[in-house]
Amino acid sequence: MRRGYITVFLSLSLTLILSLVFAVIEGARISAIRMKFECVTDIGMNSVLAEYHRELLKQYDLLFVDTSYGGSHPEIANTEAHLYNYTQKNCCPGGEKNSSGSRDFLAMDMGMVEISEYSAASDDNGAVLKRQVTDYMDDYPLGAMLSKINANVSLLQSAGIATRDTDAWRRQYEAEIDAIGLPEKETEDGEMEEVPLNNPADSVNALRSSGVLNLVLENPSAVSAVKVNLGNYISNRPGRMAGTGLCAEAAEAAGVPNELVFQAYLFEKCGYYGAEMDKSLLKYQMEYILEGKDTDWQNLEQVAKKLLLWREAANMMYLLSDSAKMAEAQALAMTLTAVALMPALAEPVKYTILFAWAYVESLQDVKTLLGGGRVPIFKTAADWKTGIGCLKNVKGSLTEDSGGSGLSYKEYLQIMVFLQDAESRTERAMDIMEMDIRQTPGNAVFRLDGCFDTYQAHLEVTSRFGYSYEMTRRYGFY
Repeated sequence: MRRGYITVFLSLSLTLILSLVFAVIEGARISAIRMKFECVTDIGMNSVLAEYHRELLKQYDLLFVDTSYGGSHPEIANTEAHLYNYTQKNCCPGGEKNSSGSRDFLAMDMGMVEISEYSAASDDNGAVLKRQVTDYMDDYPLGAMLSKINANVSLLQSAGIATRDTDAWRRQYEAEIDAIGLPEKETEDGEMEEVPLNNPADSVNALRSSGVLNLVLENPSAVSAVKVNLGNYISNRPGRMAGTGLCAEAAEAAGVPNELVFQAYLFEKCGYYGAEMDKSLLKYQMEYILEGKDTDWQNLEQVAKKLLLWREAANMMYLLSDSAKMAEAQALAMTLTAVALMPALAEPVKYTILFAWAYVESLQDVKTLLGGGRVPIFKTAADWKTGIGCLKNVKGSLTEDSGGSGLSYKEYLQIMVFLQDAESRTERAMDIMEMDIRQTPGNAVFRLDGCFDTYQAHLEVTSRFGYSYEMTRRYGFY
């Protein structure tokens, strides 16, 4: 009878013990599913970031994932598929049974995988891209360079060189000559005709409609003839992709992007006339960023015209301050027959000669800069290169000069880029990046707006044992 009591007691005890053991096992299963889900999410989302674009890193030191993965259709759904694939394989690497043939204790399976937010490179007018540039340039010695740019810009702006309309200034004196009119003399036939002015400034002014590069370059045919279709690139492409913008975490980590830092970055990564890069499609990349034309020739021509205008304004200001050169112009004006017959013409003719002289000196300056020399913003008598006699033979009087003091072509470019509006600078810089990356194998249709650097994903996992869990995580390069 006692044995019967012991057996019943043992049976009841075993039931309670087994219930406790099964509850512990089930609790362990739940905890293991949650822990594995965390690990799978971490592995999967980091694996997506490990597919960063190699050429973009190599050429521009930027970490972005291309959602086209070398194809022609970038879209975030491609990345969702990659993320699902990584997480699913880690959830159940060997199917329902593991490699030893035993049944999976967790029996996990990925459910929904959705990328709810992502920061595309071109979002917020390139703020996402510039945030990475700020990170990259963190240790770059910018202080001295930025101080110099600021000082040079201040010099230009204080004198009004960058904004002065020298052409309108010159035309005022030409209008005075027209208003006075030229003197007349009687011909042998008894008719009256105007006495020609024979102003040497007229032949110089005739050159103003010629291309600057044709006047200052010894061999204009050596200028790059590359032409691109701007409609294929991000600044002009319709239907640009857009993400959800710069995420708060990345913005907080980098701070506000500094435009001067971005400018320094562009000069490190992009070429310009005289310092071209082999990797580039357009050879004069900084000139394109400034002017946005579809050919190297046009971009360089427009920059050369701007340089010419700046130099002409500065050179005219110097001539007006140099009494010796003013006297030379006065003496030349007085030798003209028409002026001798009508002294009222002397003053406006003198000024047209001064403008012509400033123009010739400016052509010499541009020639010097494009040849690798230096030109100061404000000249002294020692810096002046041309004589008044150069007005009779402009092209023949321009000389090669790779020396001098003052600013180089690059430093003048830096001033121009500083004065440019930030939006067009950023848009065209992204064009340049697309052009260069498309030069590399497998990237013929690369699009910067199809690249992201941070993303937020919402994932769901299920188990055959009746459990399901959801998780939202943000990962990225910050």
